[in-house]
Amino acid sequence: MRDFGFVRFEPGDVFVEHYWRERWFTVKEVRSADGVLKGWYCDVTRPPVIGGSGVVVEDLDLDLWVSADGSEVLRLDEDEFAASGLAASDPEAADRAVAALDELEALGRAGLVDLLGGA
Repeated sequence: MRDFGFVRFEPGDVFVEHYWRERWFTVKEVRSADGVLKGWYCDVTRPPVIGGSGVVVEDLDLDLWVSADGSEVLRLDEDEFAASGLAASDPEAADRAVAALDELEALGRAGLVDLLGGA
């Protein structure tokens, strides 16, 4: 079990991951073992690379949580992103990452993450 305060991930929870070839994020629909929707955990990543070994994504340390009822839309790990040094080493990627987080937050606040997550 892992309790983040805003959500608790427990043994048996089901995460269904969604990827887009050209988007800078992934969305994980999170359900309890008995199928109750908990929400969506969104990771800001570089676009996925799909090859013989499967889907590979590079996590860029920015995350977003959207609760199932949409009452919570939380930006996460912005301090980790700042400490990663990406803004200095790859400013274009850092800008894309922040834009992706902004897009996810707007989608979450508009109630559209369920469309992305396939709820």
